[in-house]
Amino acid sequence: MKLTGTLLLATIVSALGGFLFGFDTAVISGTTDALKTVFDLTANSLGFTVSSAIIGTFIGAWLVGVPADRYGRRKTLFVLAVFYLVSAIGSAIAWSWVSFIIFRFIGGLAVGGASVVSPTYIAEISPASLRGRLVAVTQVNIVFGMLIAYFSNYLIAGSVSVDAWRWMLGVEAMPAIAFFLLLFFIPRSPRWLMANKLEAEARNVLALCGAKNVDAEIGEIQTSLDLERHNIKDPFWSKSYRIPILLAIAIAMFNQLSGINAVLYYAPHIFRMAGAAAESSLLQSVAVGSIFFAFTLLALPVIDRFGRKTLMIAGSIGYIISLATAAIVFYMYGTDFTETGGTIVLISILVFIAAHAFGQGTVIWVFLSEIFPNRVRARGLALGSFTHWFMAFIISWTFPIIAEISGGHIFTFYAICMIAQLIWVMKVMPETRGRSLEQIQKEFGIG
Repeated sequence: MKLTGTLLLATIVSALGGFLFGFDTAVISGTTDALKTVFDLTANSLGFTVSSAIIGTFIGAWLVGVPADRYGRRKTLFVLAVFYLVSAIGSAIAWSWVSFIIFRFIGGLAVGGASVVSPTYIAEISPASLRGRLVAVTQVNIVFGMLIAYFSNYLIAGSVSVDAWRWMLGVEAMPAIAFFLLLFFIPRSPRWLMANKLEAEARNVLALCGAKNVDAEIGEIQTSLDLERHNIKDPFWSKSYRIPILLAIAIAMFNQLSGINAVLYYAPHIFRMAGAAAESSLLQSVAVGSIFFAFTLLALPVIDRFGRKTLMIAGSIGYIISLATAAIVFYMYGTDFTETGGTIVLISILVFIAAHAFGQGTVIWVFLSEIFPNRVRARGLALGSFTHWFMAFIISWTFPIIAEISGGHIFTFYAICMIAQLIWVMKVMPETRGRSLEQIQKEFGIG
């Protein structure tokens, strides 16, 4: 199988769900001060407001597996595009704190759903030799969305004097509309088509995606689905899937225990804690997005060459060094930062972002899309994504509360968690590089 125009287009369009995922995740960072003033929020209520979207995210991630299996990956992406659009417009025109929470919750449903369906769809149309790189396109788009959100916030803050936060949130409507329209031009997943006994269309899609031997591809998918003994309602919570379930929960928990979403949501706040001025903190957030994007691109061509574990080990080491450094600096300076202390915090955060982008950030969605067999892949990714976003909710809500006590405490906790991740990667995590989805299923002992 080669990279055809259809395969490339389908990957890029599906990954636009990731772009909106990233934009929606990062755009809130530029609005926290305004939200605190407009809605008269305490540290606790600010944490809940920022993390309210994540409530929708882990619910969306958990529930999206059923419609994705029943109605298909592409139809589900259409619905998620509409959710993104409603959330963007509603958040921008929110007339009360409650209405703001509701619209951010709807956006969270879209983010959670996209974090499951986009990588599932790409994994199911991709050959084993390209799958890591193609699924990682979703992560590239997530990070690109974050970079554009940070840059958009910076530009709007410098050009709009009244209710800039509303414009920051509202501009997401434009890519949401583009995503919806472009979905009309991509095919349905061949593996989903086979699971629903639509073999003729599956054959056509595989041919359009460049399959060298359509009969062989169909036969392999048919065997893995085992349609004689299983169907699309195959029980998920069973001993057969114990290994991928435990792997999915572990990698998703470690992803958020790094503190990544706290840093992404509160980047300007962290830099202000370290002595940066308001405008400077927004510009530094653009630097965060730029580093994230650059190191994600760096990881993209090597994930299939060096493997998932190698990237995870490198990222874990970077996490530990950067988080430990940030913790030490916050303990040293407290709330009385010098320019030197602020610079060290900035460098530490940038190293942290680089480590995440090169390791966990790129690997997680690829790994989750690989470890579950075809018949429960959407539900497996839903479990991983639900765990990821549930942990993100806890981390994001508690960050401003703990940060008011001590920045050192919170970065120390994240560093300890990343030591545990490094041990898990080296001792437990399997390598999935270069194996077909069906081969991975056999290696886990799933019949």
